[in-house]
Amino acid sequence: MESGKIYFFTATINHWLPLLKYENHSKLILSSLSFLSNKALIKVYGLVIMPNHIHFIWEMLEMNGKELPHASFLKFTSHGFLKSLRNINPDFLENFKVDKANKSYEFWKRDSLGIELFTPKIIYQKLDYIHNNPCRKKWMLSNDPLDYPFSSYNFYETGMDNFGFLSHIGERIG
Repeated sequence: MESGKIYFFTATINHWLPLLKYENHSKLILSSLSFLSNKALIKVYGLVIMPNHIHFIWEMLEMNGKELPHASFLKFTSHGFLKSLRNINPDFLENFKVDKANKSYEFWKRDSLGIELFTPKIIYQKLDYIHNNPCRKKWMLSNDPLDYPFSSYNFYETGMDNFGFLSHIGERIG
């Protein structure tokens, strides 16, 4: 991903396990996004946190030291998951064990995907997709996207930013 471009980003929990069904893990995702936003490293235009994956519409603004902010995000949240699971669910933690030289656990699948969004039509299409994801038949986490707490849908419908870091995509693309 490059700075100054808008991306649809998807990252999946390793083995598709429902790690993000734990509220503290969803809040860790939000905390990391808030930190990176407050440091003016990213802008988040849309998000949904599902039980085993995330979708964002975001923009990288600056490097975070020597790495892009999405790499910092994945690294920070992985450390948080490890600390949390060691304390609250060590048995579940074993599902993420790997035998690698540089790490013992791997929470995110290696194929996180950032797709550049070129047109307003496609941006709004992706925004609609992520906002309706919790209400899809496969998930049925909510009957109404307005009721799903880990989504930016409420921000676009009411103008209230419950997370404190969202930016309206309309202000970016006109």
